[in-house]
Amino acid sequence: MQLSPRPCTDATSSWPLLLWRNPDALLGRSSPRHLLDPRATFAPESAPAPALQFGFAMTASSAEQLRKEGNELFKCGDYEGALTAYTQALSLGATPQDQAILHRNRAACHLKLEDYNKAESEASKAIEKDGGDVKALYRRSQALEKLGRLDQAVLDLKRCVSLEPKNKVFQESLRNIGGQIQEKVRYMSSTDAKVEQMFQILLDPKEKGTEKKQKASQNLVVLAREDAGAEKIFRSNGVQLLQRLLDTGETDLMLAALRTLVGICSEHQSRTVATLSVLGTRRVVSILGVENQAVSLAACHLLQVMFDALKEGVKKGFRGKEGAIIVDPARELKVLISNLLELLTEAGVSGQGRDNALTLLIKMVPRKSPKDPNNSLTLWVIDQGLKKILEVGGSLQNAAGELTVTANSRMSASILLSKLFDDLKCDAERENFHRLCENYIRSWFEGQGLAGKLRAIQTVSCLLQGPCDAGNRALELSGVMESVIALCASEQEEEQLVAVEALIHAAGKAKRASFITANGVSLLKDLYKCSERDSIRIRALVGLCKLGSAGGTDFSMKQFAEGSTLKLAKQCRKWLCNDQIDASTRRWAVEGLAYLTFDADVKEEFVEDEAALKALFQLSRSEERSVLFAVASALVNCTNSYDYEEPDPKMVELAKYAKQHVPEQHPKDKPSFVRARVKKLLTAGVVSAMTCMVKTESPVLTNSCRELLSRVFLALVEEVEDRGTVVAQGGGKALLPLALEGTDVGQTKAAQALAKLTITSNPEMTFPGERIYEVVRPLVSLLHLNCSGLQNFEALMALTNLAGISERLRQKILKEKAVPMIEGYMFEEHEMIRRAATECMCNLAMSKEVQDLFEAQGNDRLKLLVLYSGEDDELLRRAAAGGLAMLTSMRPSLCSRIPQVTTHWLEILQALLLSPNQELQHRGSVVVLNMVEASKEIASTLMESEVLEILSVLAKGEESPVTRAAAACLGKAVEYGLIQPNQNGE
Repeated sequence: MQLSPRPCTDATSSWPLLLWRNPDALLGRSSPRHLLDPRATFAPESAPAPALQFGFAMTASSAEQLRKEGNELFKCGDYEGALTAYTQALSLGATPQDQAILHRNRAACHLKLEDYNKAESEASKAIEKDGGDVKALYRRSQALEKLGRLDQAVLDLKRCVSLEPKNKVFQESLRNIGGQIQEKVRYMSSTDAKVEQMFQILLDPKEKGTEKKQKASQNLVVLAREDAGAEKIFRSNGVQLLQRLLDTGETDLMLAALRTLVGICSEHQSRTVATLSVLGTRRVVSILGVENQAVSLAACHLLQVMFDALKEGVKKGFRGKEGAIIVDPARELKVLISNLLELLTEAGVSGQGRDNALTLLIKMVPRKSPKDPNNSLTLWVIDQGLKKILEVGGSLQNAAGELTVTANSRMSASILLSKLFDDLKCDAERENFHRLCENYIRSWFEGQGLAGKLRAIQTVSCLLQGPCDAGNRALELSGVMESVIALCASEQEEEQLVAVEALIHAAGKAKRASFITANGVSLLKDLYKCSERDSIRIRALVGLCKLGSAGGTDFSMKQFAEGSTLKLAKQCRKWLCNDQIDASTRRWAVEGLAYLTFDADVKEEFVEDEAALKALFQLSRSEERSVLFAVASALVNCTNSYDYEEPDPKMVELAKYAKQHVPEQHPKDKPSFVRARVKKLLTAGVVSAMTCMVKTESPVLTNSCRELLSRVFLALVEEVEDRGTVVAQGGGKALLPLALEGTDVGQTKAAQALAKLTITSNPEMTFPGERIYEVVRPLVSLLHLNCSGLQNFEALMALTNLAGISERLRQKILKEKAVPMIEGYMFEEHEMIRRAATECMCNLAMSKEVQDLFEAQGNDRLKLLVLYSGEDDELLRRAAAGGLAMLTSMRPSLCSRIPQVTTHWLEILQALLLSPNQELQHRGSVVVLNMVEASKEIASTLMESEVLEILSVLAKGEESPVTRAAAACLGKAVEYGLIQPNQNGE
């Protein structure tokens, strides 16, 4: 395992960060406070041992043992394990009294696991066994409160108070929930009149275009964002009134209606079904096809929300009219998707609307995870709509008699086809896909004349950009490749464009590259040199670029003569910078650079060309979204952020001996050149451009494209001095979505970049507001064993910084189940990982849950910290001693266990007190002070050892935290009567 040799000397060590945050707590200056949280969940308890009767003694004993095991697991934070133990105990035929206790214990586990429906169910079962079970009643009230059923929760709390009138926890909870109910009643009553008034203003023709109407529409949208407000609108005949707003055809009113419907349908299945019933699925889908882009996008968002609600059901606890409508979600989903498929080939639908329909199908149809065995929706879409998708993919832009499409339509269709093909599970399903595609292409290629051949070739291009296996098979159909070659020489620009693009896409596939190298290179060169049309020349150039980059980064495999690649790149940059050429044509120049930048000479010239970089970044922000992948590919090549492993010298010698080809790295791809290129890209504003790319709401931003962007970000933050620039230009914000969505490799790369930023900068400034809590999950994902040692180390350091900021962040880390993994790395052989894990645990020790883990019986957590405090590694000692100081301050009971964990405990404490390092002395003196204050017996043992003499010397030193702690130890010993002050009162 290889780690970065840079020591962690910045804001990554736990104690300096914690001392800045809360010095008193670390120095043991304040005694632990025991606060009873009125929202706290009672811990599971053991039932009184039942009288053993007849032959059931063994069963009762086993049930009691399982219950005790469950209690211990619960105390250790293993709620799943505790749940299993209680379930097993229930299956052994426990007595009714025991069953009540087991059910309420299970309720406590479900509360901790945030499964409130099951918590309510278990607590109710306990109450059925024992109606006066106050703990079960309280747990059910907690679950009901979380589910939003406040009226039922307050009834349980009232029963709790009647059973235990003096219990302050119950009284406080009742006051809190009563306040919530009053607030909700006030809110609901106040919105009744407001909803009616807002609709009156919106539907009043006299108010057309007035500021009052605009404000009413904004208020309606805001009200619908809250679930209670959405329910109020729904109950006030709101859907019918919103339908009237949609029928007006006015853009502002339609937008207000659509955005309000989003709030009504969000995460609520029955309201969604009712809305579709009133408006009609066909009517909602048809809004996608309007010319106004803002309205089409709003309709797209509404349909996405409806789909999610139908698929997932109600997630919020609001009951409202839930359950009033019985539906089959699968049928409703198919109706929705069927209408989207019909929209794809309808005349009169805008190109933007078609793109939005494709985007929805991309999000809706394929399975989210291969672990889901059900791909029936994909199979149904292939059978019902594959021809419609191919028709969009094969349509020409701005052609008479064709469907209205945009420059992005074919790419969106390709992505949808690729996702459908990847979602197939067996050869029979894939063969059916191939058959349908080939039949469709044949139907246009044979007997349809030249126009049919053009559509067939365009469809093949669409397949080559998506499921390339299907595209390759289509190319092998009789006459297709020959027609492509022949049409490249056509005098008609439209025909040439279609043929040359097909040739370019085919050249990128290994199966066809050799054929085109032999037959198409001369043709492409002739087109590039002789054509008078820039649109043809630039595409021919890209074909040459593809063929010229076949060797990838291998310096020894060059397809063209020396200097030819640089000439091609220069011409690509010239076209890229020519803003007189339309964006769809300039995109091809970026495609060419994406291939040519495998050559290090091309990279060097490209990053030196400020105008070309500026043009590249501007194009990435344009509406030409299909350029994103090419831009990301070029940046990956320039930053060398692709995976590269240095070949083993012995294997190289062996390959040379066997006369096998050995890849060679270009001299300008060495680290020093790469670092220089990264700095030039940062100066040119690459981070701002990439941030805009990440924000793109388009299917073109595929998971593969996300991975490329993640790789570039990781390369940009490699050097510490560059990280400030990345943060200042919005890099931290852009990395979060990349770390949470995409390929596994892409998410890991983005998470590692987040870790690097969190290590060397203040996380509260890098990720302001609520965003800081989103960082935790990606960082925890780097702790898994499939990640490298460096990734584990950087994640631990980043989590250390986060854990030192606030209790809420520590709770987030605990919720992500990071503690067991951090504990595992405390045993790691590599000293830097072991030290980082110990520092992280030191910061987490401020949380009650972690303190409970150390205090629980039967574990060696405390022993490990004590032993690490005596290690030779000074940084490890500092972290472990800091954890000990924290724990002994917050949990005095641990002080009495330190002498029990190892016989060398006195030697370790003495070594800390005698250390020349002031920080170690400080930690050691705090631990000793906590032990002295905790028990007279321990204090006596310490005073009988050399610790007394050491403390006496330390107390006479210059004023410092160490001298104060040493003096406090001696003062406590005097108070115990273990030592006597000298004549000077010292």
